[in-house]
Amino acid sequence: MTETLGITRDTLHHMADVTIRELRNEGGEIVDRAARGERIVITRSGHPVAELTALRPPLSAAAVLERARRLPPIDADALRKDIDDLFPGDLGEELGWS
Repeated sequence: MTETLGITRDTLHHMADVTIRELRNEGGEIVDRAARGERIVITRSGHPVAELTALRPPLSAAAVLERARRLPPIDADALRKDIDDLFPGDLGEELGWS
């Protein structure tokens, strides 16, 4: 098992490389480490093939609404102009919807 430090997702994580054999032999312990927040990279023949991370609990409706309230206001006219500048033709046609 190889351990390195890496910066991902705005935080400093301790990452561990685990071979498929180690995962098979020590699966419960490795899953417990991932559940505690450690990022585990599964390797085959020294090459990363998968990542094992803890699941995040689903957000409550209140948490989603709170995040939405913190979003900056959007100027709909400016947004429409920016989109029109990027796609001067028919956007539906550009996307294959027409």
